[in-house]
Amino acid sequence: MRPFAYVRARTVQEATAAHAAHPGARYLAGGTNLVDLMKLGVETPETLVDIGRLPLDAVEELPDGGLRVGATVRNSDLAAHPLVRARYAAVSRALLSGASGQLRNTATTGGNLLQRTRCPYFQDLTKPCNKRVPGSGCGARDGVHRDHAVLGHSPLCIATHPSDLAVALAALDADVELHGPDGERTVPVTDFHRLPGAHPELDTVIRPGELITAVTLPAATAGLPSAYRKARDRASYAFALVSVAAVLDLDAGGAVRRLGLAFGGLAHRPWRARRAEAALLGAAPTPENVSRAVAAELDAAEPLRDNAYKVPLAHRLAQDVVGGLAGTHRT
Repeated sequence: MRPFAYVRARTVQEATAAHAAHPGARYLAGGTNLVDLMKLGVETPETLVDIGRLPLDAVEELPDGGLRVGATVRNSDLAAHPLVRARYAAVSRALLSGASGQLRNTATTGGNLLQRTRCPYFQDLTKPCNKRVPGSGCGARDGVHRDHAVLGHSPLCIATHPSDLAVALAALDADVELHGPDGERTVPVTDFHRLPGAHPELDTVIRPGELITAVTLPAATAGLPSAYRKARDRASYAFALVSVAAVLDLDAGGAVRRLGLAFGGLAHRPWRARRAEAALLGAAPTPENVSRAVAAELDAAEPLRDNAYKVPLAHRLAQDVVGGLAGTHRT
């Protein structure tokens, strides 16, 4: 067992100060991912800063109708919250699609966004992985990569981000609130996670010592029809091969006034389908129009030897989700 120091923070300021004072520290909330990686030897923090008792576990209604979700709100509580179910159905469905009930009772909102890839090469210390050890190589590229990225990957990394919640938040235009040594800032969730590029070891844009304090769901997408669908190898407790989250608003004539579309399981981060959204804006969401728009988005895919199936799967899943939301509008 590797020894480590433990600090229980009483305030956000105390937590960030403790993190800054201990290089290589990690924040501990639910621990459903971090503790597993510590057991494997992938994560070896010298200090754990426990934030589980900070007052960040509330879901607050904002004056404009949006919601502010504290970073330590449990996944089960968020999925079941009446305002989340009523205004942001995709969030509830995404959370219920992930993990078991026991894990959802422990996992937190902030931790969900920060969970690390489930690539087996990342989790196996005997295999090369640029994300775990920069410069060591990517074992997955010429190895087993059926579950890996087809969009936005680089020669150094083809891992995918595992979060279901993050995909729904990306489609809904949520923001991430951060507190760190330099103060507070807000980052759109679509900009929070990184593509691998030359530095696959960096999963997010979070700065050293920064702590996620909340996620904000905007009023602009509150109450709009939204959905989340996930294709996986078994019916439960499996990470997405491909997932799709969407929110749709039509004008009185049936044309697309607003569309948020995001894919999971295809890239190193939730993939916001901006090209498809632009192609459908102002158009009727007919099956033909949706198919063309999604195809234009997926034209950028660069599948590898064993994961080309993800492209048609993503196409069909997006068609079904957007088509279903369009039907909701008509009824």
